[in-house]
Amino acid sequence: MDFTTVMFTMGVAFILSVIIGPLAIPILRRLKFGQQIRSDGPQGHQKKAGTPTMGGTIILLALVLAYFRVSERSDEFNVVLVATLGYGLVGFLDDYIKIVFKRSLGLTAKQKLFGQLFFAVLVCWLLVRMGHSTVLSVPLTDLSIDLGWLYYVFVILLMMGMANAVNFTDGLDGLLSGTSAIAFGALAVIAMYHTEQEAAIFSAAIIGAVLGFLVFNAHPAKVFMGDTGSLALGGGITAVAVLIKAELLLLLIGGIFVIEILSVILQVISFKTRGKRIFKMSPIHHHYELSGWSEWRVVITFWLVGLLFAILAIYINEGI
Repeated sequence: MDFTTVMFTMGVAFILSVIIGPLAIPILRRLKFGQQIRSDGPQGHQKKAGTPTMGGTIILLALVLAYFRVSERSDEFNVVLVATLGYGLVGFLDDYIKIVFKRSLGLTAKQKLFGQLFFAVLVCWLLVRMGHSTVLSVPLTDLSIDLGWLYYVFVILLMMGMANAVNFTDGLDGLLSGTSAIAFGALAVIAMYHTEQEAAIFSAAIIGAVLGFLVFNAHPAKVFMGDTGSLALGGGITAVAVLIKAELLLLLIGGIFVIEILSVILQVISFKTRGKRIFKMSPIHHHYELSGWSEWRVVITFWLVGLLFAILAIYINEGI
């Protein structure tokens, strides 16, 4: 494993993101690609209305430029790019419709799910072509199950579920930027441990691009990534986990994302069945805001919890 190449890619992606940011943000502002804020959300968020969104384009451009510089154009290369750019395209269309056509919901739920399903199936087709193992290993046990064709059903559900979980996490300045960088950091370490160089380099490129974006996305944010960025990160993180055979471990690595989507699911179930809400607002990061926590306190706390999840996942993977 070429550790120097991994770090070089991360550094290049970071620098590119930092350079592209000041060039892209004024363009997004000029095009009036401003964020629409939920009227029922925390009142402190109303001042963020109009902040440029679709900043995920910054992340993806820096990622692609840095990754293409060192990639070997392998089968793994195709998998991670289709997952990331494909889901990024679905997010881009959603953002574009919201902003340009003034439709607050963007793509309909069916349209968004169809787009996600299409690219998840395409990823599975690529996995079949490369002869990817359909064996699923259960962490902390010696249990391994060959799921056969059901493995691809599992991958599709995992990719769609994780992408939406990551999307729900994007609600506070810097929250998703930090938690996704931490999660990809864990995947990069695990990839290097298993000498999966392509996955490690790709993860490093995303880490650099996201941290560079965080320079402009930290509170008070000058730009938001939008669904363009959040769905792309969700697709990419699942693709990397699948390639390095850390499918179930991803649920721990992305523990923050899992908690966020579970809070939404539980809130909806509770309200529809009992007429009562469990949280003051979901996703759960808004609950803490409405409980009196400052935005920075919520973000830093979630970063730290995400870091603990990542460290625990690395610990389990290496069997220390």
